[in-house]
Amino acid sequence: MEEKYTIPAKTCIGHVHLKVSDLQRSLDFYCGILGFELITMYGDQAAFISAGGYHHHIGLNTWYSEGASPAPVRSAGLFHAAILYPTRKDLAAICKRLMEKGYPLTGASDHGVSEALYLNDPDQNGLELYHDRPREEWPKKADGSIEMYTHRLDLEGLLKELA
Repeated sequence: MEEKYTIPAKTCIGHVHLKVSDLQRSLDFYCGILGFELITMYGDQAAFISAGGYHHHIGLNTWYSEGASPAPVRSAGLFHAAILYPTRKDLAAICKRLMEKGYPLTGASDHGVSEALYLNDPDQNGLELYHDRPREEWPKKADGSIEMYTHRLDLEGLLKELA
């Protein structure tokens, strides 16, 4: 009988690499609006960006996608990449920034364990910007398992974090 493999608990996603149609437009969004730091460019076709000086959290490239249309919504592929913010106040700050820039959200949800903003980048790659509630506040079912749900996020309440 084959032994079941369990991935180590401290394993995490290191980075996501996205195909984009216009590298500069993507850099304007990810660095100019979301505030990521440009770490390195690979000619005029690719870039690595990060938060806090890490080698890269997001890779952007046009190797196979320069000038291309976004992937159809009803097709296989990445649903969204999630960016974890350290605090609720940090999530409120990016929410305010997006509103001030007139950048549209596609959703805003309270999942019990987290609060999340949803939007698309310029190439219609889905993004979730979120913060986790402390583990001791995560809702639990009667059997002790985590209970997640999708309720409307109170954006006004979120923005009060900045007051």
